[in-house]
Amino acid sequence: MASSTVTSAQPERPPRPNLAFRRLRGKRSPAEFAAAVRRAAREIGERVSCDARYVGRVEAGEIRCPNYAYERVFLHMFPGRTLTDLGFAPRSSVRGRQARATSESRGAGEPYETYDSRDVRDTQEPQDLYEKHDNNEESDVLRRAFMTSGATVAAASLTPLGLALDAAAAGRPTRRAGTGEAGALEEAVRRIRLLDDRHGADGLYRRAAAPLRTAYALLDAGASRQATADRLYTGAGELAISVGWLAHDSGRFDDARSHYAEALATSRMNGDAGLEAHAFCNMAFLARDAGRPREAVRAAQAAQRAARPLGSDRLMSLLALREAGGWAGLADRVGCEQALVRAQTFFARGSSDTDPEWMSFYGEAELEGLEAQCWSTLGDWPRAARHARRAADLQDPHFTRNLALYSAELADDLARGGRPDEAAGAGMRVLDLLNEVQSSRIHTMLASTARVLLPHHRSPDVAAFLDRHGALPRPA
Repeated sequence: MASSTVTSAQPERPPRPNLAFRRLRGKRSPAEFAAAVRRAAREIGERVSCDARYVGRVEAGEIRCPNYAYERVFLHMFPGRTLTDLGFAPRSSVRGRQARATSESRGAGEPYETYDSRDVRDTQEPQDLYEKHDNNEESDVLRRAFMTSGATVAAASLTPLGLALDAAAAGRPTRRAGTGEAGALEEAVRRIRLLDDRHGADGLYRRAAAPLRTAYALLDAGASRQATADRLYTGAGELAISVGWLAHDSGRFDDARSHYAEALATSRMNGDAGLEAHAFCNMAFLARDAGRPREAVRAAQAAQRAARPLGSDRLMSLLALREAGGWAGLADRVGCEQALVRAQTFFARGSSDTDPEWMSFYGEAELEGLEAQCWSTLGDWPRAARHARRAADLQDPHFTRNLALYSAELADDLARGGRPDEAAGAGMRVLDLLNEVQSSRIHTMLASTARVLLPHHRSPDVAAFLDRHGALPRPA
């Protein structure tokens, strides 16, 4: 007699060919198009193993909805289009284990939700097999604790429901976590980063606290295997950093400090040098923004000590820039310049497989943008404006928030450097992006620029900027 937990088989619909995706491929062969996908992934820091077979499966309709890594790549390749425009089905229609099994078969190389394949192929202990079998429904509920199918608004992607929270509220123990829960947690971190890249932090932060509580409830429940436990600790720590960044970018510095400290403690408990370096990196950034430059230097140096054995030159480059920001805040031009040289030297060595996944934002544009902030802090406005302009020109439009940030930095540097009309033009470009981006940091920068430009209000360009800026709704 079949177990009651096994759902009776449903007749499968024949796949419907994805003609929209085929049209986008144009005259390129599947292999040529797959190479273009891999190039686009590298441009935004993603890693996908796209080949001609994968393209063929998409066009045949076998893959009804791509995983989040492919989503980012496809939307980067075709700006302004949605997944539906590309011929894919909404996530809600392929959600759940049964849908995943039919839409993208396990072992095909590109699952609907990206898990670390090592845990799937690792030793299959009897305990793990039973856990995977009778936890289907609960695992799907946990996934919905971290993300929902809608990508149209950021808030809808962080619906705060969760089995772990429900169990805690009911006073009963939470089941031990398996690879499914670890994968859902990792995907939640990726989703928050994606939404922050597009929309900024203000609309996301209030929704992100409940998934973080769910993550720590999973940690408290324990895991059946050490490999899964390690993934849960790393995932919970990275989620704490992501939530901390949302607080940081929306001006809630005390909340951010608490979340970063929680991530640092998690890294120390699990002996995770990568997570420790990431936590110290963000703590240095926060200290700089909060007016504690000496703390910023020390945190950045601690991050470099943790990161050195990891072998990532790009990570060391970013951490040197965090240190440079602290030296600039201390008005130590020599210390700042030395750190900037180290950052550029590490960056020139290129990317590698050891670069952390969370560093997808760090490219030449971010390098220029952070250097611009250093020169701005030191009061060298012309030099700051040159780097900020380069950052804005280099920035991939997919990262809308960063494009607005670099343009706001440019506007402020130009204004303080005595070039009001150019500053107003850059400010207008930022205002054009504010429909898509909600960031208290950017609003604060624009308000500062407006104050500097006020004495130049007789200039038509400046007046237009001031009028439009004055009509903005005040941030909550």
